Amino acid sequence: MTMDEIISFVAGLDGVLTLRPEPGDGSPEIGWGDTFFYYSPDGVVPTTGQPFATIVTKNHPGDETSRLDRPGAFRVNVAAGKDEFVRWTGHAPREAAAPEAAPGADDTVIAHPVYGTVGWLAVVNPGPRAEVATSELLRTAYHLARSRHERRAAGAPMT
Repeated sequence: MTMDEIISFVAGLDGVLTLRPEPGDGSPEIGWGDTFFYYSPDGVVPTTGQPFATIVTKNHPGDETSRLDRPGAFRVNVAAGKDEFVRWTGHAPREAAAPEAAPGADDTVIAHPVYGTVGWLAVVNPGPRAEVATSELLRTAYHLARSRHERRAAGAPMT
């Protein structure tokens, strides 16, 4: 999967706001080239919460294990929920476990190297092995974000 294919897939979901920071738009330089996906049917960046998925194109401070300094490397990060996290890693987000794959392994679903403890999953350079899983995880994260948004809009208590 290419970055453009992933961006097109996620941006095509109803109510998704896609942000792609670049020079001159007022965003911090560290975000330039990365992509952020929010569920926001009104097209405004939510004041609460985080994106439900991101694509990063470079190492960030304290997050070098995916080796995104390689030419063309990128990582898809997904907040697909605790159930998916357990399904893919075999343990709850906050439980210590032996790494199931090297954090820089390509085309493999892994616990996010920094945000895994809060349930984020990641795929470095998704390819044929992880293409279906990446799409499913993105769709799951989208549905979770949409449900949270709808509960907030209805004034329902968050669980």
